[in-house]
Amino acid sequence: MFIDQVEIQVRSGKGGDGMMHFHREKYVPRGGPDGGDGGKGGDLIFEVKPTLNTLSAFRPSQKFEAQDGKGGGSNQKSGKGGDDLVIFVPPGTAIFDADTQELLGDLTQPGQRLTICKGGRGGRGNQHFATSRNQAPRMAEKGEPYEERRLKLELKLIADLGLIGLPNAGKSTLLAALTNARPKIAAYPFTTLEPNLGVARIDDDTTVVLADIPGLIEGAAEGAGLGHDFLRHIQRTRVLIHLVDGFSEDPVADFSQINS
Repeated sequence: MFIDQVEIQVRSGKGGDGMMHFHREKYVPRGGPDGGDGGKGGDLIFEVKPTLNTLSAFRPSQKFEAQDGKGGGSNQKSGKGGDDLVIFVPPGTAIFDADTQELLGDLTQPGQRLTICKGGRGGRGNQHFATSRNQAPRMAEKGEPYEERRLKLELKLIADLGLIGLPNAGKSTLLAALTNARPKIAAYPFTTLEPNLGVARIDDDTTVVLADIPGLIEGAAEGAGLGHDFLRHIQRTRVLIHLVDGFSEDPVADFSQINS
């Protein structure tokens, strides 16, 4: 199933707590403070994976959490840092804050990364609080809290050529003829309800990506028909190919209707 919008919940890792501890060793009755620092919490990162072309791997309201940092130990042992959580998305994914609608990032290049939530810093152990006046501090820092956000992911397909036209104009037929894509083809309008991608090989070194955009009708920009749901998929295409049904009663009017 083609999914191009989804809302998810994400959070980074919490920083580990620093430790309050004193050195214990035979014949050393008054060992000094040796509480270790807590580990840093993991970051939450989005990364572009070029082999993906849909957001179908995500479930609505799915929650992603990076790993928390571990607490500090005795003998000045620092806690283990939490692992970063990397979430892979297809090229063309825009990431918005779901509450404020602020655009946080637009990921278009393979391997491009965006850190959305930074992990909390680990707390300091009591070894850091010893002074000449207080050589046995009984205090340690808590780790910093995690960051949490509700995100809206929106996919805008990236293609070299976009096929547009009225419903049932032959866009899916052309895509199937030029590429190995196998979209649903039938003799009624709105057979295509979701964008289809295909790759056409020009020669041994050159390929182009074609996108079959579901049929547009007059007023699509105002939300008519499939409206805004798929108009965004033509924003990133380098070339638009406008297909007109030659057997239509008025092909020129059909052409003008989409352009308007």
